[in-house]
Amino acid sequence: MKKYLGNKTVITMFVLPAFLLFTVMIFAPILQVFYRSFFSWDGINPGKFIGIENYIRIFKDKTFWVSNKNQLIFAAIITFFQVIMASVFAITLSSAKVKGRRFLRVSYFIPVVLSVTAVCQLWLSIYNPDTGLLNRFFEAIGSSYRQNWLADRKTAILAVAAVNAWQWTGYQFALIMAGIKTIPESYYEAAKIDGASSLKAHLFVTVPLLKETYKFCLVLSVTGGIKAFTEMYIMTGGGPGTSTYTLTYMMYSSAFRSQEYGYGMTASSLMVLACLAVILVINYAFRDREGKEK
Repeated sequence: MKKYLGNKTVITMFVLPAFLLFTVMIFAPILQVFYRSFFSWDGINPGKFIGIENYIRIFKDKTFWVSNKNQLIFAAIITFFQVIMASVFAITLSSAKVKGRRFLRVSYFIPVVLSVTAVCQLWLSIYNPDTGLLNRFFEAIGSSYRQNWLADRKTAILAVAAVNAWQWTGYQFALIMAGIKTIPESYYEAAKIDGASSLKAHLFVTVPLLKETYKFCLVLSVTGGIKAFTEMYIMTGGGPGTSTYTLTYMMYSSAFRSQEYGYGMTASSLMVLACLAVILVINYAFRDREGKEK
């Protein structure tokens, strides 16, 4: 094995197919997006090079700032549910004292395997202002509170984010649960001998040892919030107005509705940069913690 691992030709043969696939399918399209963002282009005719005019325009565009605000709200909501709440569920169900653990584990993961379209249609029914389950619940408990959840500018982005959080919390739950399973039981036994309660044992044993898992989960949830599109497209169409726009939806609207592909590529470029920045910040934050611990 050492003979093959030390052979640069063999290493190149194994790495090259994956590298070529990554270059053709991911890296090259990203470069094309950045290149096209400097053009005024309708997607059909030859584009006209206009330099950074698209970038100047987008930073003056109110929709751009609304989109950034919405994706931050979206990312914050889904991160809370998909990381924090998933951790609570996973830690709770890791205890042998909890009855029906297998049933609950499967139940939490069921939304993940459902089609996004089916989930959105389900929640459109729940949010229905006249016959929806949510407003009916308030009616059942004797409250006069009613809300048109998806038609109100203040609640629309919150309602859409809740749908994403509900569907994908089970995925993060599965990742965290898998991480907990890798922690030796002897660590918890040692913590109990030292007088730590179950809560303290998880705070000082489980959470620190799941550092790499949490880093991965944070990257998924935060970048997922930045790239949010499907729920808005199906449930609100970006409305009311632009109250559920994100950079992804702004890109779609500019390119496919207004036929301004160059401007749409500008929004896409900024979204890619935002995702890269988030990944770098998260990696730096966790690496900085590791340095302090050493």
